[in-house]
Amino acid sequence: MLFLCYPKCTTCQKARRWLDGHGAAYELRDIKEENPSLEELRAWHAASGLPLRRFFNTSGQQYRALGLKDRLASMTEEEQLALLASDGMLVKRPILVDGARVLVGFREAAWAEALGL
Repeated sequence: MLFLCYPKCTTCQKARRWLDGHGAAYELRDIKEENPSLEELRAWHAASGLPLRRFFNTSGQQYRALGLKDRLASMTEEEQLALLASDGMLVKRPILVDGARVLVGFREAAWAEALGL
């Protein structure tokens, strides 16, 4: 599994402790240091079944600074994906990628169900 997080994020820390507590094996990737690529985001979005707006960190400073609340609706999907790929801090975290399964944001019950834990 690939676990993308921002180490200073308390939700990411909680998710990591949860994974460790369940003995889950994963590769850790700092989303700020190594942004998800456009191709990764495109694939993860398709695999997740989620609306693309769920991949945006709506509580982040960058999201607010860029005025994305008002701009996203007028942007194409490709423009949104390119924006997400340009700055890892715009991406909702944590993200857990396990084969074709993609979990965005940490909700313990949803992760437990998805991972069979």
